[in-house]
Amino acid sequence: MSTKKKPKYEKIADELRERILNGGYDVEEAMPDEIQLGQEFEVSRMTMKRALEILVLEGIIYRQRGQGTFILPSNFSQGRINVLNKESQGLTKLLGERAVKSEVLQFEVRFPEAEVARHLMIEKTDPVYEIRRVRYVEEEPYVIEHTFMPSSLITGLTKEILDSSIYRYIQEELGYTITSSHKMIRADKPNQWDREYLGNEETDPVIEVEQVVFLGNGKPFEYSFSRHRYDKFVFTSVHIGR
Repeated sequence: MSTKKKPKYEKIADELRERILNGGYDVEEAMPDEIQLGQEFEVSRMTMKRALEILVLEGIIYRQRGQGTFILPSNFSQGRINVLNKESQGLTKLLGERAVKSEVLQFEVRFPEAEVARHLMIEKTDPVYEIRRVRYVEEEPYVIEHTFMPSSLITGLTKEILDSSIYRYIQEELGYTITSSHKMIRADKPNQWDREYLGNEETDPVIEVEQVVFLGNGKPFEYSFSRHRYDKFVFTSVHIGR
């Protein structure tokens, strides 16, 4: 298991990100400056600067010379969830204080098909969890997740864990660090699951995210397909020129 701790500036960036997404700062006004935030978090100005730089690179905030640091308004467009192209955190962490719950449709252990085994870098004789969940945000269905995880790596999964946050369990109980993911995002027509559980009409598009997620030790622990309601999510790609 990984015992590596996050640097202080990354923890501060996590806290500020959560505050911003939960409306902790006024979008129309400048945020507190590095000195004020440094005093609040009891860190040096340099540490505070590094924390803010993370949020700038993520496209959450921007700096205006002589005026201060501001929140990028596009992160709050039309009330949709903004998912950055670098996100490798779960929906529960992404939404902060908003109420998220899960309905487990499928939870079993079986041997993987060749494609699943290839993405998880395991043998076809290595059992995996197959999980299908509907994720609700404040009682409204937002996404269906179809997930495969090696049972020898992500041990001890139960329905109670699936009802809440798998990522929280992996990080806090198993002690792993989730570091990166590789995503493919595509549009698709709704299937039977989408129509039944997301309430999609025949003509409503679905945003499907196929991804492999990796632990700090380099091992892939998740191969999944998440099918999102088109009217609830925005996927943002941020490119920083060097």
